[in-house]
Amino acid sequence: MIISPNFVTREIERLVTGASVSDGAGVKLLRVLTPDLQRRLDPFLMLDEFRSDNPDDYLAGFPDHPHRGFETVTYMLAGRMRHRDNAGHEGLLAAGGVQWMTAGRGIIHSELPEQEQGLMHGFQLWINLPAREKMTEPGYRDIPAEAIPRTVTQEGVTIRIIAGSVEGIDGAVRREATEPLYLDLEMPAGSTYEARIPAGHNAFLYVYDGEICVGTRGEPVRARQLAVLTNRADADGVRLTSTGGARLLLAAGRPLNEPIVQWGPFVMNTREEIEQAMQEFRSGNF
Repeated sequence: MIISPNFVTREIERLVTGASVSDGAGVKLLRVLTPDLQRRLDPFLMLDEFRSDNPDDYLAGFPDHPHRGFETVTYMLAGRMRHRDNAGHEGLLAAGGVQWMTAGRGIIHSELPEQEQGLMHGFQLWINLPAREKMTEPGYRDIPAEAIPRTVTQEGVTIRIIAGSVEGIDGAVRREATEPLYLDLEMPAGSTYEARIPAGHNAFLYVYDGEICVGTRGEPVRARQLAVLTNRADADGVRLTSTGGARLLLAAGRPLNEPIVQWGPFVMNTREEIEQAMQEFRSGNF
């Protein structure tokens, strides 16, 4: 176990247990970052985990639906998802891959499982866009598993760098406005990892397998719990320890500090902008 004596760690501010919900055409999800946390975890808006080997839980998928004003990040651990949109784009998201979609001024797309049995497991994270970029041109980036940089620490912690950078290694995606850090960590039993997080960034972690202990107090975070991390100005990052092995997501981002007005799949800065989005969608001018 390697611990840096001068490393100042963030601690746990709040633990959140996800709520089971149904979305799309009846897909069963665990929603762990909910609207009541949007201001505290700005720029992050939502985090869903989907995990089931029962086809009845996921086969109906997410038929055509709109988005405006933010980005969606879909990360698949198991299974395959086909996406299509109203601009004619199409792609297949396979195990280990990431789709980074910028909804911008508006997009209508579908996300449908490309399998009839077996495990479907992954996450969708919503990240807000600044006001100046909310009406930007929409677009996708499909990133296969082999294109996501990874590194392994001296203690055997495997880090997949979806966004941001770790030890000078740039992740698959960079964003200027929110500077997101988005990591998938696999921690073997008995390992410690000190993850650096930029000062001022809001941060959280989500354990999806096993259990970890956080900070100097060693507070436990169990599987399917989200931990909101303190945002102290002098912290270097967060110290994580796993006694029995764990897998988790770690996310951090620079807050936008702008008004957040959401109506379902639209996230804007004012009620008037939401009403405009609804009108344009209903009139077919989306």
